[in-house]
Amino acid sequence: MARDTDTTITDTTITDDQLVRYLGRPLPFIFRYVRRHALQHVVIFLSVAVAVGCTVGATYATRFLIDTMTAHGAHDMGPIWRAVAFLVVVIAADNLSWRVAGWFATHAFVAITGDVRRDLFRYLTGHSAAFFAERMPGAMATRISTSAVSLFTLENLAAWNVLPPCLNVALSIGLLLTVSPLMAGVIVALSAGLCYLMFRMAAGGRGLHQHFASEAARVDGEMLDVINNVSLVRSFGMAQYERLRLGRTMRQEMTARGRSLRYLEKLRLLHAVLTAVLTAGLLGWVVMLWHLGQASIGDVVMVTNLGFMILHGTRDLAVALVETIQHISRLDEALAAILVRHEMVDSPEARGFAESSRGEVVFRDVTFAYPGGQPVLSHFNLTIAAGSRVGLVGRSGSGKSTILALIQRLRYVQGGEIEIDGIDIRDLDEESLRACMSVVPQDVSMLRRSVLENIRYGKPDATDEEVLAAAAAAGCRDFIEAMPEGFETEVGDRGVKLSGGQRQRIAIARAFLRNAPILILDEATSALDSESEQHVQAALDRLKIGRTVIAVAHRLSTLRDFDRIVVMDHGRIVQDGPVGLLERTAGPYREFLERQAMSIEGAF
Repeated sequence: MARDTDTTITDTTITDDQLVRYLGRPLPFIFRYVRRHALQHVVIFLSVAVAVGCTVGATYATRFLIDTMTAHGAHDMGPIWRAVAFLVVVIAADNLSWRVAGWFATHAFVAITGDVRRDLFRYLTGHSAAFFAERMPGAMATRISTSAVSLFTLENLAAWNVLPPCLNVALSIGLLLTVSPLMAGVIVALSAGLCYLMFRMAAGGRGLHQHFASEAARVDGEMLDVINNVSLVRSFGMAQYERLRLGRTMRQEMTARGRSLRYLEKLRLLHAVLTAVLTAGLLGWVVMLWHLGQASIGDVVMVTNLGFMILHGTRDLAVALVETIQHISRLDEALAAILVRHEMVDSPEARGFAESSRGEVVFRDVTFAYPGGQPVLSHFNLTIAAGSRVGLVGRSGSGKSTILALIQRLRYVQGGEIEIDGIDIRDLDEESLRACMSVVPQDVSMLRRSVLENIRYGKPDATDEEVLAAAAAAGCRDFIEAMPEGFETEVGDRGVKLSGGQRQRIAIARAFLRNAPILILDEATSALDSESEQHVQAALDRLKIGRTVIAVAHRLSTLRDFDRIVVMDHGRIVQDGPVGLLERTAGPYREFLERQAMSIEGAF
């Protein structure tokens, strides 16, 4: 069986705390990544500078050729051929320099997009479950791509659209000084004023660009949400409704995009009018200098070319700055959405277990409430001995799922503490906490990968033999090997190619492979038919041996072999004891049993 032997993630040079410091500071964020590839960027921008110098120098070489031809005539070709050779060398150097810059850019600019996506993905996956519950995961993923694309675009804008016109204008003005210092001074003033005007107006549209970026991310998130739940949409005949709903969302995005683009076009139109007027004035000025004998024909040609270069350069620079601000706004919006401070991080003193975890779990005076809600647990106490099997029973909303979430540190308690083997779980590092527990939920999470990879998720460094043994223990090896590609069969999006019972048994195989001392079962059989439940229950019975088992179950028959049942009601323990005792004692547990028995009899 094929196996991905490289299971390590490339280490990065930026910590989560450092990333958060760039919130609202997109330019320092960009420069941070540019510095990672500093040498390549130096080569790129030096090559661009040489190329621009040659481009401007070509106008001087053209003037030199014209004036040489005028001075020597056809009878003395030596100086003329030297002038021609000078112009050819300048043109060749111009083209070669651009190609050198482009070659290095294919490495440096692409590498930066990889760096950004890797770091932002690492940071995004560090958020708590509550973070994703309050946001569209698809939109968050889109923002990672938006950040990388924006940074790549900004790099290209800087290299090909911002730096060249800046150098172009500076060098052109230097050559104009050789013809008329006054003309050069006027051009400097006008160009500076024009750039300042355009930049200030471009900055005024930043809010429009950020609004468009936010709306675009929302559209992507809505589409992914519908696609990920397309079976639900089709089951309820809501396809047309979703199309209309997405259409409304897209109209809002298109309106925001239109406003952003129209603002840019207004700036471009204003600049086009101003540059046309200034170009005409410059051309008339140099022709008058020639008329007065203060400029040669070569000067007229050079100044005309330089004038176009300067004014077109300011136009290109203004347009580039407008686009730069637009992409900086998009990057800023994406970073603001992703770089929210993590709610749950390891404390500086976080540690692991001194020895292998035994699996004792203790809730000590725990208080917890969801944001904006009433306390679900208040001064709650519960001790689960290592190696015992405890079932949590109660009506919906009684606090059972909250207990499981708190044990896994998916949420933090607001008061009291939860201990595993005498250690507060807030003092455990993430790796140690996750390593001591396996979870088999009702809705099994599966990646769009092979069966083998999904089982190996429980232990990434497991051998093929260990994976096969885990599959056999979970009772799923036979049906896996009967698939078209066996263990290499791709399970589809969220395991859609598998039945519910098959997904559950693969999740159990994953738990077998993990071999953690604490096993959490969250309604692991409630959504299965009778035959599938029998197979899954048999696999669970094997998995529970020698482990601390904490299970939430509505089907009370699945808890008959448990050591203890804890009955919950409104965040409180109302009954606690062995199964046999609770069955014989009047109270909520026996009422649940009788109600389920009546439901089963009614079904027949």
